[in-house]
Amino acid sequence: MKPNWERCFDIVVGHEGGYVNDPHDPGGETIWGITKRDHPGAWANGRPTLEMAREIYRKQYWIPAGCDDLPDGYDLLTFDSAVNQGVRPAVLMLQKALRVKIDGVVGPQTVMAAQSTGREGMALALSERAHRY
Repeated sequence: MKPNWERCFDIVVGHEGGYVNDPHDPGGETIWGITKRDHPGAWANGRPTLEMAREIYRKQYWIPAGCDDLPDGYDLLTFDSAVNQGVRPAVLMLQKALRVKIDGVVGPQTVMAAQSTGREGMALALSERAHRY
């Protein structure tokens, strides 16, 4: 696991916040961004703990989005996008911004493009994300 994982998790979970039960939120009861609707097993014995949330985020978003292979900054952007928009849309947005084959898989071509484009690629990736919102 990339050392940046913990820092990225702390940032994302910090934005997701603590316990919420907003009747207007389609996710229903939520803690640490883990909704009861989408993760009923995590809620089986009450509210999920922060450690449970950490494991869910790592297994369902960080790893599938290929964040371990991405350079610093791109890992956080892609991870946060995966949590909020879904893994596949996050990777597709990244690939579109980096102008590589858009196949939804963070492979060598995507990683090399992220490593070589620096700030310009990051700005384009942020723009793609903003456009999606």
